[in-house]
Amino acid sequence: MKKTYHFLGAFLIGISPIIAQQTATSGEALQEGFEQKQELHQQSIVKNIPLQNIGPSVMSGRITDFAVNPEDPTEFYAAYATGGLWYTNNNGISFTPVMDNSPSQNIGDIAVDWNSGTIWVGTGEVNASRSSYAGIGLLKSEDQGETWEFMGLPDSHHISRILINPENPDEVVVGVTGHLYSSNSERGIYKTTDGGKTWNKNLFINEQTGIIDVAVNPQNYTEMYAAAWDKDRKAWDFRESGKNSGIYKSTDAGDSWTKISTEASGFPTGDGVGRIGLSVYDSNTIYAIVDNQDRRKSEDKKSSDKSGLVKEDFRNMKKSAFLKLDDKELETYLRSNDFQKKYSAEKVKEMIRKDEAKPQDLATYLEDANTQLFDTPVIGAQVYKSTDAGKTWKITHEDYLDDLYYSYGYYFGMVHVDPQDENAIYIYGVPILKSKDGGKTFSSIDAQNVHADHHALWINPESSGHLIDGNDGGINISYDDGENWMKNNSPSVGQFYTVNVDNEKPYNVYGGLQDNGVWVGPHTNTESNGWAASGDYNYKSIMGGDGMQVEIDSRNSDIVYTGFQFGNYFRINRETGERLYIHPKHELGESPYRYNWQTPILLSSHNQDILYMGGNKLMRSMDQGENWTSISNDLTAGGKDGNVPYGTLATISESPFQFGKLYTGSDDGYIYGSDNAGADWKVLSADLPQDLWVSRVIASEHSKDRVYASLNGYRSDDFKPYVYVSEDSGMNWKDISANLPTSSVNVIREDPSNENVLYLGTDNGLYVSLDRGDSWQAFSTNFPNVAVHDLRIQEEEQDLVVGTHGRSLYIADISAIAAMNMDDIKSALTISSEKEIRFSNRWGNSYSKWMDPYTPELGFTYYTSKKGNGKLMIKTEDGTTLQTMNIEADKGFNTGSYDLSITEASAKKLEKQDEKTSISKAEDEKFYIPKGTYKMILELNGSTTESTFEVK
Repeated sequence: MKKTYHFLGAFLIGISPIIAQQTATSGEALQEGFEQKQELHQQSIVKNIPLQNIGPSVMSGRITDFAVNPEDPTEFYAAYATGGLWYTNNNGISFTPVMDNSPSQNIGDIAVDWNSGTIWVGTGEVNASRSSYAGIGLLKSEDQGETWEFMGLPDSHHISRILINPENPDEVVVGVTGHLYSSNSERGIYKTTDGGKTWNKNLFINEQTGIIDVAVNPQNYTEMYAAAWDKDRKAWDFRESGKNSGIYKSTDAGDSWTKISTEASGFPTGDGVGRIGLSVYDSNTIYAIVDNQDRRKSEDKKSSDKSGLVKEDFRNMKKSAFLKLDDKELETYLRSNDFQKKYSAEKVKEMIRKDEAKPQDLATYLEDANTQLFDTPVIGAQVYKSTDAGKTWKITHEDYLDDLYYSYGYYFGMVHVDPQDENAIYIYGVPILKSKDGGKTFSSIDAQNVHADHHALWINPESSGHLIDGNDGGINISYDDGENWMKNNSPSVGQFYTVNVDNEKPYNVYGGLQDNGVWVGPHTNTESNGWAASGDYNYKSIMGGDGMQVEIDSRNSDIVYTGFQFGNYFRINRETGERLYIHPKHELGESPYRYNWQTPILLSSHNQDILYMGGNKLMRSMDQGENWTSISNDLTAGGKDGNVPYGTLATISESPFQFGKLYTGSDDGYIYGSDNAGADWKVLSADLPQDLWVSRVIASEHSKDRVYASLNGYRSDDFKPYVYVSEDSGMNWKDISANLPTSSVNVIREDPSNENVLYLGTDNGLYVSLDRGDSWQAFSTNFPNVAVHDLRIQEEEQDLVVGTHGRSLYIADISAIAAMNMDDIKSALTISSEKEIRFSNRWGNSYSKWMDPYTPELGFTYYTSKKGNGKLMIKTEDGTTLQTMNIEADKGFNTGSYDLSITEASAKKLEKQDEKTSISKAEDEKFYIPKGTYKMILELNGSTTESTFEVK
């Protein structure tokens, strides 16, 4: 069956204006954008160019939910945050994607009516992290994912829970979290009684408070509990708690709701109440976990075994006391905290003595975004239990649940009770914990093969201890209550932030992933489970944490620069294992540099010893990162008050035509340029839309004064595409968003061999322009509607390498696109193939009667200005026809493969022409082409074109 999807609403194509949209993109505009993209897919001249997924799969990606068949738990669906929905019926040994034909791969929650097989998907992840992407409402499939129908709530963005009435599958209750970065009214509790045709909003609190969880009494569908979450996220600040957070109850299947987390109930109230998770055991027993953002009392803050000086010692230290410090003790503090080498104990005391610095500066010197993330004065996770149907609540534990939520409880927030044991509960963050005494005490059930960050759990209602866990590293299954786990990571669902390539043969692909580090592997990788037997997986880990940008020394690909969040970068020698920390340090007395979560780095194409790194200033090292100099003032608006680093550089580019012709782009919308290696800078973004994230600035490889820029409004829920080009070094800009559908733009790249060809990645797809941005074509073959975060072009192989945030890495052969002349595109007929292939005696034969014969393939690509039926011929250089195939061509680029077989008659003719040639019939009854040079000739629509290839 042909896979399709359907939308309600009109179709509209819009062109982005030069003025920024100040409000969030509407749900209707999102629908129109997806309709527009579907139209682009149908009309695209590159729709038949396939993209090949090259993994990796071993590190997997973030899970948000499971739906398990209660009659057969070996059959279940797994929902990935940005990687779509996957199905298994063999207990996770293998999975099949079932949402590749849907308009979004971003999932918050799923529910399945196992009697009919109907699948409900609430799009848009609810974990509220930096990469929790919005959805487009509710989707429903009644044919196991063959087709998807839009079922409403287009402006919901993030859907937390879907509950299907087991007695009436047309009755569904949905919890809507709502927009992440802006206020909106389409949030709360919605209910349908007609299978999604119509919806009633039965609970609404306000435009900043949504529903983060809904739990139902497993014995009585009419009894439900909902968790409201009052939050406000901005690019520079996250208020992750508020007075409107709380617990609501319904006794009529979600038709009406009453708030039960009052001050008299014993459950926390007020501004500190953050995300809440709920689990119902029976009509009386309910558990709740809350992220309590209230501050601990000073005496309750986590204490450490103090050994020597710590930064808190300097907070209120007087000058006189500082000068009396022991030099050796002070020196130990400076070295152990990675102060610049020039700051010795003697030097710092001299600075303090001369009032060039203050004692407090020795504390603030260490304060960066990572310390703020993990040094947490908040109370954190708390577990509460009610034994009277939610009327009253009591905390289950006496001590703090330290080292579980840290300061980012917004990323977790679930509790689960074993359906067979009311005192067996599970909670998770970092790591996963279990309790067998109703939450009084907990123990970890993490393991070495289980990722530390947890987001979903299923407990077998018929067999305690059978668990399916979903985390940032995919899926783990246990049958002994977490004592041992198996890992189920066959889907390629890696969430790549960045990608890069080297020039080795075969070339390697590098990339940084969300909470799964930095990896490298050969571009020839084909995912299979064979590595489990050999013990040698093609991709290798370089770095842990959240993987960031990668730069590779073109002189020696073993020298790699990469790191983790907030500018923590290293120079790594992959051959020797040597690793040097290369994080630029501010001066003592200066405010610490601000670093973006995805801090940009760039090796200069003019000198591979020169490395740039962006904080709020641009830093340059002339010696491979060992020493740094700031070559700018603040290239942002200066930051804003908040708990998220902001006013940081997000992108850097240097012209290949001139050393020191530099461009920077910031997260607050500023593009700066310098023509003299940073001596002078000028603002280039005054006439561009304001207050948007500069996702890329790219200096052209074809024209010295040409530069491209893309802006991104995702962090204000503005999903319009913003793409520009300047022909005068950024003084004037032209909008080239043209016919791009509504979706935030993450990356633009220029083809290195054809200045007219541009490639572009958005939060919902991959595009190419053959006319320098006047129009865009959509890729679609083998490629779902997934976020594309980065693109690279391997020049020698002419491959486009695509880093997706949810479906790992893809490669497309773009040689035919790069070779296209726009002047000829209306009448052109072209063909190209792989230049060479090595002959093998395996062709058509098998090592064993139990194995199929090996069939070789020679890929080819052809372009036709109009569709039609034609003929493809393989000929010798002197014109002898060896094989003929019929071709059915679409307008645009088409691909195919030639199996290297020739006719029996032509095989005999070749043998007669050259007595040294011997061609015997293979096991598959075919004759295969011998070594030599051949022509591939295409006849189509009255025209002829040809290319050559060699069998070596």
